[in-house]
Amino acid sequence: MKKYFSILIIMLSVVLLKAQNPFALKLSNAALSLTKDKVNYDPAYFVIPYPNGDVPANKGVCTDVVIRAYRKLNIDLQKEVHEDMAKNFSKYPKTWGLKKPDTNIDHRRVPNLQVFFAKYGTPKSTETKPGLYIPGDIVTWLLPGNLTHIGIVVNRKSADGKRYLIVHNIGKGQVVEDCLFKFKITGHYQYQK
Repeated sequence: MKKYFSILIIMLSVVLLKAQNPFALKLSNAALSLTKDKVNYDPAYFVIPYPNGDVPANKGVCTDVVIRAYRKLNIDLQKEVHEDMAKNFSKYPKTWGLKKPDTNIDHRRVPNLQVFFAKYGTPKSTETKPGLYIPGDIVTWLLPGNLTHIGIVVNRKSADGKRYLIVHNIGKGQVVEDCLFKFKITGHYQYQK
């Protein structure tokens, strides 16, 4: 009986995934594909081309996971964030003391992405209820030491089957982990252009 119940749960999960937003599933798959690339955590400032600029392929931080996943779907967050910041600079955090947008770094900062996703995406609940978080969602957290973090919910489940996993880079490269509720959630969004 237990075996049949497990099979039923798996079949229901497949049906639910197919019923979800196709774009969100593509984003989830794009994020999962990034985990195959060897990337060292490197928060250095890089001068990069604009638009479609990227830091060296073997380097990155948490925001680069999100940027690279969207880029696989032909969405350039560097360009999108810059264009909005150029028009609405006063709406973005002033944490870094900048007087104007910087195409090299603005899209690589979690607080800026939070403003952008809240404005152009769909903000969602930050309650700690696993069913609220589905593949393709973007989640932001506050880590110890008041460090901001971001990742993508993907279509793989935790070992206990209770929640979806996250693709992120928290220092070990672009990885998939069961960490959705490990830190304080500060934002939850869906974004597609």
